Formats: sequence, C-alpha cells, structure tokens
Amino acid sequence: MADKNYRRGREGERLASLELERRGFLTVARNVRSVSGEVDLIALDGETLVFIEVKNWPIYEIDNLEYSITREKQRRIIETAKYFLCSHREYNERPVRFDVVFLKPGLMRHLKAAFMES
Repeated sequence: MADKNYRRGREGERLASLELERRGFLTVARNVRSVSGEVDLIALDGETLVFIEVKNWPIYEIDNLEYSITREKQRRIIETAKYFLCSHREYNERPVRFDVVFLKPGLMRHLKAAFMES
C-alpha cells in the first residue's frame, strides 16, 4: 500500500508541476527534504518563491484538506523552506508564499497562500 501511495504522490506532483508551469510558474525544485520534513514543489510565480504541498486524493474531498495540512505539517514545511533558503541564498530577497494543490481525477484546485508562518 505504501508503494502505491508513494507512486500516486509522485504522479500528483508531476501533474501539478506541469499544470503550474502551463500557468506561468517555473519549477525550481521537487521533493526537497530536510531533517524537519519535505516540500513537494518549489516554484517561482513571477518574483515570488512558492513552497507547494501537493495532495493527490482520488477519494477525499477538498473539505478534508484541513485534516491533512495540520499545524504540525505546516511547521515542517516552513522549516524545510528555511533550510532550502539557507542553502539557496539566491532566493533570499524574494517574497515567499505557501500554497496547496489539491488533485482528484479531473480536478486541480490551487489554493494560493494556504498558510503562513505565524
């Protein structure tokens, strides 16, 4: 089951990246890991550096996102974003945003500025 979920997740990230690029985003990195966690996609939206969590859920509805993007998950993404910025200083002067992309068969919903560091 874990292998199936892994493949579905990677396929969702690929599809999200393609669609975001079609919309003008430039993918900078995928699957960035740190000791704190992982960021699925990092892209430029104009001058803004966007850290993107991708949820590829074939059976759940978007209303269930609040249960998957918990405060702890947000904290791990934010910490990984900080790690990325420390090792890629060329992006340090850019504004930063945290988005979520929700995928379901036939649907992609992009939630811009879904959360922020508090």
